Amino acid sequence: MTAHVTSVKTYLVVFGALLLLTLATIGVAYVDLGAFNTPAAIVIAAAKSTLVLVFFMHLGREDRATAISLGAGAFLLTTLIVLTIADIIARITV
Repeated sequence: MTAHVTSVKTYLVVFGALLLLTLATIGVAYVDLGAFNTPAAIVIAAAKSTLVLVFFMHLGREDRATAISLGAGAFLLTTLIVLTIADIIARITV
């Protein structure tokens, strides 16, 4: 098995993107978007976590079993969040 080497330039670009996304998170916190504040923050957080997973944790270069495990975990988490939100909405409307 050969080790993949990622250049320092790639790490610096990803670091810069993470800094910009952090500034975007701060901006969303101060700007009133109404009902879109939380979804905007979640989208930014998902983008940041994707960058960390792919570049710093090297999941972009792992085998299929790791990708399937990551996908299954993400699917389970999404399902649990959607069911929780559906339950909250059902309790509010009753």
